[in-house]
Amino acid sequence: MNNLTDRFLRYVQQDTQSDTETGLTPSTPGQMIFAKKLVDELKEIGLVEVTLDENGYVMATLPSNTDKEVPTIGFVAHMDTSPDMSGKHVKPRIVEHYDGGDIVLNAEQNIVTRIADFPELAAYKGQDMIVTDGTTLLGADDKAGLAEILTAMEVLMAKDIPHGKIRVGFTPDEEIGAGADYFDVEKFGAEWAYTLDGGPIGELEFENFNAAGAKITFKGRNIHPGYAKGKMRNSIRIANQFVTMLSRFQTPEHTEGYEGFFHLMDMRGDVESTQLTYIVRDHSRERFEERKKELIHLVNKINNEFGENTCSIDMKDQYYNMEEKIRPVMHIVDIAEEAMKACDIKPLIKPIRGGTDGSRLSYMGLPCPNIFAGGHNFHGRYECVPVQSMEKAVDVIVKIAELVAKR
Repeated sequence: MNNLTDRFLRYVQQDTQSDTETGLTPSTPGQMIFAKKLVDELKEIGLVEVTLDENGYVMATLPSNTDKEVPTIGFVAHMDTSPDMSGKHVKPRIVEHYDGGDIVLNAEQNIVTRIADFPELAAYKGQDMIVTDGTTLLGADDKAGLAEILTAMEVLMAKDIPHGKIRVGFTPDEEIGAGADYFDVEKFGAEWAYTLDGGPIGELEFENFNAAGAKITFKGRNIHPGYAKGKMRNSIRIANQFVTMLSRFQTPEHTEGYEGFFHLMDMRGDVESTQLTYIVRDHSRERFEERKKELIHLVNKINNEFGENTCSIDMKDQYYNMEEKIRPVMHIVDIAEEAMKACDIKPLIKPIRGGTDGSRLSYMGLPCPNIFAGGHNFHGRYECVPVQSMEKAVDVIVKIAELVAKR
């Protein structure tokens, strides 16, 4: 599948990093530039009804090639990369026949993917690993998904495999929680879909976090430090007190599986004003609501100690656990599981410790489990993806289309 690798290497060199601060959709111009290129490519490989709207959403159709009545299904991926690390000037490199050990990403800066830190990579010994040069993320999240979907559409056409109508959709700004904001489910017209946005080979997910974002602001009072006794109120110190009031063990680095967390993503300020940015996550809706109440409780405690209006919180729900919407239509997960087994892949059915467009789309009327895209260590310099995992993702997409047509 040379087209797959070449396509992916082209895609990751497009700067599509999203940005929470612009208030635009898409949030950065690079995403719209990339979307237009994807439109041209979709048309070139033979898809029809290719559209790009003013918000950067790309949709296209692979028409049915069978007279049988088959449900319309969809495959979805996102175009943006994480704002956590630069996605500009990505320099991907293929480590052919990976030896299972450390990978020197950048000798000059001594940036090394060490197997001691990432022991799971040893399982890919002998495969071809695509890595960064250590100065940017790679962008396999989710450009691997994009490349896999387009390549799978080519395979379906080239091999004349019987399939029903298939819709593909590419979204902007998933990484900042806005990927489904303007997704037109009715226009997409699928009975269900799959996001290609998961991690290592075999991942199949229909549960995800309930999620909220919170900005907590602390107001202080700046006085000359030589005359500050009884007068100064240092917002940085008050914010730090707030941070220590939350358990340090309920954080991403101390949790796994179904365990939720509070994640302090950003802290900035001065004596007069400090702002903390948190994300709140839990698979259980009940515990999720309790976590939000805990933040509000701590805000009230700060105000009781330092005075009314010292601390304020702006908190918004971002998405919910898709399990509630998937359970009634579990056959769509069963089809994906059957497809993986048919491709000699062991399905790893597990909860997503995060979210995808699929979680919000499921609540918008488009049930949408998540399938592996193949990558590891997303959002950072150690991100990588085995070529063979991407190839298997293509096989799974093709097999899903084939199985749906047979039912």
